[in-house]
Amino acid sequence: MKFLKIAAAVIAVAASVTACAPDRAAPRNQGTAAPVPTEQAANPDPGLTNGQRNAIESAESYLAFSAFSESGLVDQLEFEGYSTADATFAVGSLDVDWNEQAAKSAAAYLEFSSFSLPGLIEQLEFEGFTAQQATYGANKAYNE
Repeated sequence: MKFLKIAAAVIAVAASVTACAPDRAAPRNQGTAAPVPTEQAANPDPGLTNGQRNAIESAESYLAFSAFSESGLVDQLEFEGYSTADATFAVGSLDVDWNEQAAKSAAAYLEFSSFSLPGLIEQLEFEGFTAQQATYGANKAYNE
């Protein structure tokens, strides 16, 4: 169970980093100066809903700070309050090498604890990586 606590700690750090990110809202107009144009004034992809666009941004933020399995990232977005549909859409729209995510996750585990190779594969599978992804990631991290 200590391995799950490590995973929870990594997720908590990623969540706190996301929560502390600078506000992306448009700057408030102070005084009589002209309004400041914002990036979101025009919808960059009118085919996306706000939920989908925001879920994509959140998913990208999580991946910038931590490694996730595909299902683990969907779960994290759902935990943040995104609908299953938006979370699944967001994760599916990203260009992610899940094998490399497994390798990054495996390397992070090896920084904090000792694992046998089969134990590391099992832990990665528990996180939601497929058997193939977990085996790739564990072997890559274990042999570096």
